[in-house]
Amino acid sequence: MSSTEGAPQVDQDLDNSPDLDPSAPSNSNFINGDTLENAKNTILSSAQSAMETVQNHPLTQNVKETVSSGPVAQNVKAEAAKTQSEFADLANAKTIPEERTATGQPLTQYHSMFYRLLSWKNPRATGITFAFSVLLIFAARYLHILHYIFKALYMVLGITATAEIAGKAVLGNGLTSQIRPRKYFTINKASLERFTDDLEQFINFFVIEFQRVIFVENIYVTVGAFVSSLIAYGLIKFVPAWGLTLIATCVIYLGPLIYLKNKEVIDAQLEHGRQIFSQQAAQIKDLTAQHTAKASETVKAYADEYSHKASEMIGNVRARATSPGASVKKEDFPNAPKSEPVADAELPKPAAQAE
Repeated sequence: MSSTEGAPQVDQDLDNSPDLDPSAPSNSNFINGDTLENAKNTILSSAQSAMETVQNHPLTQNVKETVSSGPVAQNVKAEAAKTQSEFADLANAKTIPEERTATGQPLTQYHSMFYRLLSWKNPRATGITFAFSVLLIFAARYLHILHYIFKALYMVLGITATAEIAGKAVLGNGLTSQIRPRKYFTINKASLERFTDDLEQFINFFVIEFQRVIFVENIYVTVGAFVSSLIAYGLIKFVPAWGLTLIATCVIYLGPLIYLKNKEVIDAQLEHGRQIFSQQAAQIKDLTAQHTAKASETVKAYADEYSHKASEMIGNVRARATSPGASVKKEDFPNAPKSEPVADAELPKPAAQAE
């Protein structure tokens, strides 16, 4: 009796069991999902707690405090702050100077900036730009920048074209077109105008400086440019273009530094050379004046002598022409001289002086 009464209940329990429902997921799936989720959470929590333990450990705190507050870190922060300040000062120096050219034209803002850069008033900024210029020259020589630029360009274009074609073939929609922005990037007009203004000032800096060197606003600069171009003309036969660029960069950056470190000695030598040149020029000027005076006296003597002879001949001709029965003949005129005149010492004395 009891068995028969419990049977329907067992059957009902079996009917209500989720394992017998074909539409219900199996217990093994629930168990596996829960196990994986629990394991994942356990690993994450263990890793997080381990990281927190390491971070909160006194030894870690001491190391962090030592690194962040130690003398090395403080020195690095101080040097970084000084470097940033010098670059800001260099950027603020980009103003149009009060100095003008010999023609009265204003200079560009890059005159003041390059003067401050090459005068080593901001040594960190100048040193960094010098090192960057040298690295850029070596990179252009050995890294083949244009080769890598074109390689990156064709790879990007190939990837985008392939993704678009494959997406349309497989999914019906291109993949590249799906990530296309709603609005393409454009350059702001104000930014573009500022860039063109800076570019104009930058180009005019070189144009003005070239003309100032050509028309000798500063004799030392023109002589230095002459010597540099002469040396470059000789070196171009043996040194490649990148080598000449490297030499020119070193001279441009290190030349002012050497001058500033030895300013008194170099100025003294330049002054001594200027005095010698002035004395030599004065001597040449005196010699030229003396020779010019002698030549003028010689020419004047020749002119006086020939004018005197011409006056006598004209007087004789007129006397014969005014005398009665006289006729002018060809023999009355002297023959033209066929040799060049000689100096006073070699000329025969006139007839009047001989008497």
